[in-house]
Amino acid sequence: MRIALAGFGAWGQMIAKALAAIEGTQIVGVYCHGHGSESAAREQLPQALRSSDYGEMLKSLSPDVVCVAVPNHRHAEFALGALRHGAHVFLEKPLGLSLEECDSVIQVSRQSGRLVAVDHEFRISHQWGTQRDLIEKGEIGRLRFQRFILFRRPFRPGSGRWRHDPTKVGSWILEEVVHFVDLALWYARENGKPARLRASGTGARASEGLFDSLTIELFWKDGSSALISQCLAGFEHHLVVELTGTQGAIRSWWSGAMDRSLTPNFEVKLRRKGENPMEAAKILPIPHSGEVIELEENLRLALAGFRSGRSILPPEEARDSIAICLAAAQAALNGKEVPLGEGDRKG
Repeated sequence: MRIALAGFGAWGQMIAKALAAIEGTQIVGVYCHGHGSESAAREQLPQALRSSDYGEMLKSLSPDVVCVAVPNHRHAEFALGALRHGAHVFLEKPLGLSLEECDSVIQVSRQSGRLVAVDHEFRISHQWGTQRDLIEKGEIGRLRFQRFILFRRPFRPGSGRWRHDPTKVGSWILEEVVHFVDLALWYARENGKPARLRASGTGARASEGLFDSLTIELFWKDGSSALISQCLAGFEHHLVVELTGTQGAIRSWWSGAMDRSLTPNFEVKLRRKGENPMEAAKILPIPHSGEVIELEENLRLALAGFRSGRSILPPEEARDSIAICLAAAQAALNGKEVPLGEGDRKG
């Protein structure tokens, strides 16, 4: 497959390294938005065309796939350009900064007959995917409660400080909390879609959607719920996920010096209903886990999906997470509970 990379910052370079390990792929072009990324692409991918004109690169190369890793505010724009030039798209989250952007990508994907796979890498993770498998197999019964707690250091600013510019990042909810919203929806798939939410947040730039701390509560019609809490004023990168169901519970954690650590510590514990509460919960064997560690497998599955005519995470599904993140930003600012209506769910 002939692949073009849109963006060659830190994450774009990791995508390139992962693709190099996948047989049957060739990076034919790189869109570079600045001198630093152009220099890195010249050094690491001397055989690929380097261009500062995205449209011209697509026109001249006609790639089979475009991997989009530019700042958030250009995700939808670059995905649309690739689709219209006949390429499938591996798109970093978020799908878009608004539902209108999301719907445009969905519409053009359908019209072009080309697929979009949104990179919610936790779904490919050995660790977080194991928990979905346990739920699906009924190991803890019907899911009733979820809690996600992230304690981490502040975000890296990114090239041109785009992560600290609300017009480019959208919000810090769309930058990372969207991952946990996606997991909550995935884990609770059998429960349907949540019906309402509450949220609160703090931070010097909270009015711009840049919350240093944020808590979201999701409620389903069947009485189940999820709590998502993020703190960006901490240190290192520590995530805890706790799930309880009618027949058991799961507790999992991941800790590293940073989110892209290659040497993290992690654990998944399972206790089923009826097991002796005085005995230790069962620790499940989990392969090495982390977003960088599993990037190659994520790309391998996405490319295999494109070949077979399916998306590992289609934009229609990713849109649900965006709708909830946008509603959470609204609720955090006005302090009111927000209903999640049908108009927010369709794509």
